[in-house]
Amino acid sequence: MIELNLPVYDYKIKKDGQRSQIFDKIRKKFVVLTPEEWVRQHFINFLSIEKNYPLSLMKIEKGLKYNNQIKRTDIVIYNNMGLPSVIVECKAPEVKINAAVFEQIARYNMQLKVDILIVTNGMDHYCCYIDYTTNSFTFIKEIPGYNENFKLGI
Repeated sequence: MIELNLPVYDYKIKKDGQRSQIFDKIRKKFVVLTPEEWVRQHFINFLSIEKNYPLSLMKIEKGLKYNNQIKRTDIVIYNNMGLPSVIVECKAPEVKINAAVFEQIARYNMQLKVDILIVTNGMDHYCCYIDYTTNSFTFIKEIPGYNENFKLGI
């Protein structure tokens, strides 16, 4: 797999026939190692190790309904009250982050109403804070840590 613009971590990878699989700490099982999954597993480790987000507050591929269709978020992080607070959309490294990617995560957020949206392809990472009082968003320079005030770094 390609080297990403994220710290390197130690992963459990195994072969299942012709396909490689990577161990997902959240789902506690091996999953098919696709380029998008490679990014997701790196980002999960980045969030938990570098930014101190508890793995126990993360959910992978959370299903939600949008326009009568079932959609799945890549990563949702909950707060201590059990409410969603961050959505992370992961793309394969070769996928350019563009307006369509942000529209996708914004559609998910219509249901979840989180404060922080993050989009990454493992090479580029974008994070924005949603201000519901002014119905606006602001890009944040750095992804906030678990115990940081989300408005810091704007």
